[in-house]
Amino acid sequence: MPTTAPFAPAYAGLDPERVLDALDAVGLRGDGRLLQLNSYENRVFQVHLEDGSVVVAKFYRPLRWSDAQILEEHGFALELAANDVPVVAPRVLASHDDRVALLGTPRTMAQLAWGDATYRYSVSDRHAGRGPELDDPRVLRWLGRFLGRVHAVGQRRPFAHRRTLDVTQGHSARTRLLESDFIAPAEREPWDRRCTAALERVGRALQDAQPMRTLRLHGDFHPGNIMWRDEGPHVVDLDDACNGPAIQDLWMLLSGDAASMRDQLALLLEGYRMFMPFDDRELWLVEPLRTLRMICHSAWIAERWADPAFPVAFPWFASAGYWSQQAMQLDEQIEAMSDPPLLS
Repeated sequence: MPTTAPFAPAYAGLDPERVLDALDAVGLRGDGRLLQLNSYENRVFQVHLEDGSVVVAKFYRPLRWSDAQILEEHGFALELAANDVPVVAPRVLASHDDRVALLGTPRTMAQLAWGDATYRYSVSDRHAGRGPELDDPRVLRWLGRFLGRVHAVGQRRPFAHRRTLDVTQGHSARTRLLESDFIAPAEREPWDRRCTAALERVGRALQDAQPMRTLRLHGDFHPGNIMWRDEGPHVVDLDDACNGPAIQDLWMLLSGDAASMRDQLALLLEGYRMFMPFDDRELWLVEPLRTLRMICHSAWIAERWADPAFPVAFPWFASAGYWSQQAMQLDEQIEAMSDPPLLS
């Protein structure tokens, strides 16, 4: 059987009663209407309150981020909001229950003891919207401008507690996967050989890009984390905020063949450069960063396998076919990392 880190049963058993009790403990009384939203990493609920408003409560996965890392994410969101960047920032909370400890300046995270379990959570206003239409040049320029504004704030100072994007995360992910029992024996050596070669290329690309500007990033700026409204994009999730190069927040918006991605990137940068300069050397990092994400994604699934949601969502993960496919995709990435960048 695959081996994984332990999973807190109380987190899996976070039921409506506990969610409503947690909100009541910070003075937000639900009217009984509650909907669990799609989120693998955290437990996220949309809750209607008695005052007619609707909030989103996020309960953080135990052992993933420290209190300091979560509060640093909150601080970045509040700083962006204070600079009129449309992000969904956490509410400032007030204690209405002796079991609750409030953390942060201002107090944006609550810690609630319930029996032998402790939950950390934040609350934000609900912001509905739709996914961005990435085939629309106007939307791509707008997203570029949006990211330029985010990065103009992000460049002011680095995160002190959150991670910095680098190849060491890929090496750590590789080690954790090899120490698990997920990779089928016949696929273990081919996958590891290609993974090692790919990480060597990633490390070389990041080294060749030095000296490279790093700044506070969204970190996971894919279309699913963007809520589009008539007034433009809103960011609803800074859970993976990190230090890194600007291109990390741009490349996940690219899709299709090379010609399509080239056109998309040109439009994004047209908007981006209205607010921030862009170092063209970072264009060489698109495929290395994609490779790093692939490897870390596999480790992420493995580490959360004991969470009942993961075997249901990723039933193919422990199969030999998955690891054979991963080895082939790493071969493709090794070749792609040797190609000239999209806008060369």
